[in-house]
Order: sequence, then C-alpha cells, then structure tokens
Amino acid sequence: MSTIAPQFRLSRFIASLFDIIFWVLLIFSLVGLPIVFIILFYIKMPIVNHQLLTPYLAMTWMADPSRTLPIIKTLLHTTFFHVVAFPGFGFAALLAAATIFVERKFLAKIQLRVGPLYCGKIEGILQLMGDGLKLISKEIIIPAKADKPIFWVGPLLFVGTAGAFVSLIPVAPGWVVANPNVGLLAVFATIGFFPIISVLSAWAANNKWTFIGGLRALHQMIAFEIPLILSLLSIVIMTGTLNLSQIVESQQHYWWIVFAPVSAIVFFICIIAELERVPFDLPEAESEIVAGWLTEFSGMMYGLIQLGTYLKLYAFAGLFTVLFLGGWNGPMVWPAFPADIVTQGITIGPITAKIAGLPLFDQDMLNGTLWFVIKTVGVILLILLPRGVFPRIRIDMLLHTGWYKLIGLSFINIFIALGLLYAGVLGPGGLIQ
Repeated sequence: MSTIAPQFRLSRFIASLFDIIFWVLLIFSLVGLPIVFIILFYIKMPIVNHQLLTPYLAMTWMADPSRTLPIIKTLLHTTFFHVVAFPGFGFAALLAAATIFVERKFLAKIQLRVGPLYCGKIEGILQLMGDGLKLISKEIIIPAKADKPIFWVGPLLFVGTAGAFVSLIPVAPGWVVANPNVGLLAVFATIGFFPIISVLSAWAANNKWTFIGGLRALHQMIAFEIPLILSLLSIVIMTGTLNLSQIVESQQHYWWIVFAPVSAIVFFICIIAELERVPFDLPEAESEIVAGWLTEFSGMMYGLIQLGTYLKLYAFAGLFTVLFLGGWNGPMVWPAFPADIVTQGITIGPITAKIAGLPLFDQDMLNGTLWFVIKTVGVILLILLPRGVFPRIRIDMLLHTGWYKLIGLSFINIFIALGLLYAGVLGPGGLIQ
C-alpha cells in the first residue's frame, strides 16, 4: 500500500507565516506591553537630558535611541536582570543546554559514533530542541503509592538549589547575583542540600530501585563533600578571604592551581562524584538499579532534574575556574571602544548623534566574561571526558577513595599552603604579591 506525500504549496506556507506573525503581534500587544510597563515601575529610572525618566515617558520614548539606550542600560544593571538573564539563570541554562548537545557529540566522536544528527542540517543542532519538546509533551506519571507532595516538590527543589548555586559564581568584575563575604561557605551550605533532596525524592517514589539509588547518592555525596571542603581550605589560607570575587582578584598575576595542584586534583575528582558522573554514577547505575533515584520520574519532572544537573555542572566548573584558574582574569583581547563613540556618540556621515547609554557594557566586563567562558567550557569538557573512557567503579572502592585517599591528599596541600604562608612566600608582605 503506497502513500502519497503531501505537496508543498507556497501560498499555504505564506498564509501560515502571516498567521503566526499576526498572533505574535496580538499577544505581544495584549500581554507583552503591559508586562513591560509594569516592570518599568520597579526599575530605578535614569536621568535623561536633566530630567528623571518616568514609566509613562519611557513608553513614548521607545523609538528614540538616545532615550531608549539609557533605559536598557539601567535594566541591565538591575537585580532582576542579573537573576533572570545574566549572569544568573538564563546564562547558566544556555550554557547547560549547549553542554548537553556538546556532550552527546563529544562522546560520539570518542566512541566513533555519529551522535545526534537527524534533526537539523548542522551536526543535528535541532535535536536538542526536539528532545526538549518531547519532554514537555510527555505525560507525567505519578506512582500510585508515592508520597505525592514530596514527589512533586523534589524536582523543583533540585532546580532551585542548582539556581542558588549558580547565583554565587562571579562571571566578570561586578557581575554576580549574590556576592556575600562568606561566599565559599554559602557554596558549601548550598551543595549540602543536594543529597537531602535526592533521598527525599527517592523515598517519596516508594520504589526499591529509587530508594537504593537515593541511599547510594547520600553515601557518595557525603563521602566526597568532606575532601571537597578540605581541598579548598588551602585557597582560603593563601588568600585570607572567603569572598569568591576577592579570590579571583587575588589571581591577577598567577593562578592558585600553581601553588595548590593537589587541591585542584582532589577538587576535580570530588566534582565528578558530586555530579554522579562516570566513573562515580552508582546512584543512577542503569545496569544495576534501572535509573536509580530517577527511575519513577517522567516527562518534564525528569526534564527539570536534568536541567538542575547541568546547571550544577556549570556551577561546579565555574567554581573550579574561580578558585584555581583565575576566574575572569586574562590578557585584554577585547578591542577598546572608540573614543568618539564613548565621548561624542555615533557619527554617520556628516552627522554626529550623541546617544546616551553607549556603550552598554564596558571593556573589562566583556573581556572578563570571554575568559571566564573559555576557561569554564574547558573544565566542562574535562568533566565530560571520563564518561567516554572509564568504567563504573564498585561502591566499596568509591567510599574508600572518598573517605581515605582524597582526605589524606587534601591535608597535603593544606600543609603546603601553611608552609608557603609562614615562609613569607605568600600572604601580606610575601615575596610573591
């Protein structure tokens, strides 16, 4: 039995295109503009032409770049923008989505496979969107005997904790959502919630496979959190601060990985264990306990946990960059803005228009973001690499590695840091500033 493929008609395509444009404009007019107007009331408006800008005037000045750009620049420096877009959740989610695609292609190249290729013409780039739409459209199935409130809240708590972790990572000078003086302690407090959430979610599913996976996750995370914390004490000793931005600023001339290589190695191994990645993927061992504590999650609930996992991956990679690789520090490669644009405005032919608000970002911010992203992406690739080359280890080997070997190695670099400090090599008045 043969089937006739539907023919492509240009008229239908154009009609559907105009139909989409009509509905987009209608929804934006009825919903988007009122939301923009409400947001303007909660933004500290700039002064333009010696006049305080109000939300009412802002709506009428949208078509004038000299008045629109100051509004945009003010919006970019609000807490709302930092949390939602950059350097907060939006920026981290974008990198997380790219990491999912790169991981699948990266592992496929290692194992001589094709990888995602069926959606899109460029290396299967649209496969990521297809998988996202699949998760959104799939049915969410709740086990009959599950503790439903905890089962529903588990994925939300996981994503929220990952978002809180992301908020502590400084991306560029002055660009961080939360910058407490005890930022490193806040990191330890935040990651301490992940094993609790895993065990609660596993217990709420009322399934033996999920509960076994949850117990494994609890044992694994606790076993590796102790050497993780100890490995960072050497950084605190050498810098004398717990503030992550100040730790980055202390690496303007050299990276701390030079003086704390053992701590960097221990911290990197603990990162892989905290992320439950190969060879430490025992909580989700498919060949042993189905999918571990994720067995009963389906649809977008599973998608939220995956999103939280990759947000956590970005946050750990960013933390490694901040602590050991100098963070945003690097040679100035971003071209400077022309002086006439900064002082006079934009010149088009014989006309010079002085537009307030240019440039939107300063050179240090763009250059710092560039170096931070390059270093973080490199660390992410190193974290992804073991999945393609290492087998899963046994639970007794995992616990022995965390409780004995890594804790002992962590103390080695603590003693090295103390020796460098008291020998006058590092610290205030040291030979190396």
